[in-house]
Amino acid sequence: MSAGHTVVIDLPTGTAEAFLAGAGPGVLLYMDAIGLRPQIEAMAQRIASWGYTVLAPNVFWRDGTAAELAPKTDLRIPGNREAFFASGVMDRVAALTPTVVRDDARVWLDTLAEHASAGPVAAVGYCFGGRLALRTAADFPDRVAAVGLFHSGGLVVDGPDSPHLLLPRVGARVLAGHADHDRSNSPEQIAAFDEALTSAGIEHATAVYPDAPHGYTMADTPMYQETGAQRHYDELRELLAQALVP
Repeated sequence: MSAGHTVVIDLPTGTAEAFLAGAGPGVLLYMDAIGLRPQIEAMAQRIASWGYTVLAPNVFWRDGTAAELAPKTDLRIPGNREAFFASGVMDRVAALTPTVVRDDARVWLDTLAEHASAGPVAAVGYCFGGRLALRTAADFPDRVAAVGLFHSGGLVVDGPDSPHLLLPRVGARVLAGHADHDRSNSPEQIAAFDEALTSAGIEHATAVYPDAPHGYTMADTPMYQETGAQRHYDELRELLAQALVP
């Protein structure tokens, strides 16, 4: 496996950093709302070690570089995570409209194709990144063969832009690891998402990870749960092995 490194990607109105690691079929990794940082790079490296090329872009590139937007304090210390999210994080998330996500995703997929082996890719997302992964699969169904969503909230909401309404356009297998304690993803929303997956005829596997908080995969935050994080790696590895040609 090649060492991971940062690449700079040209977009119509600027440039974006992305972390690139590995060799093999492509995996587009969408970060959580905290941003592109060592934790995301470590996760990309781990997935790449299974035999894949992983690209993790800074989807907030319009707002600043990864370093500029990264937390400046240890989020595991009580109060720091809350203070960081109060600094405008959710404004950056809200700015990623469906059109913006689609246009950026085309560039991410094209960049990944330059480095990965030929063939379809997987889109994997954490927190709000799960919604981006699902939208990418809906916008590019001929290019995305698998979707992994982990502790992703807001999958079923009111309005025409609700992510679950995208499912009839998705041709990928879907794996969703929901957090048991997630205010952004209630049991009713999880049930509605499962029903929408079934109605769309999508091959899928979903589960609610017991006692897992929102953000359970992120070891640099107090939300980390080792059991849930390891389960997510095990299930994701199986999904990729099934959906992508080595």
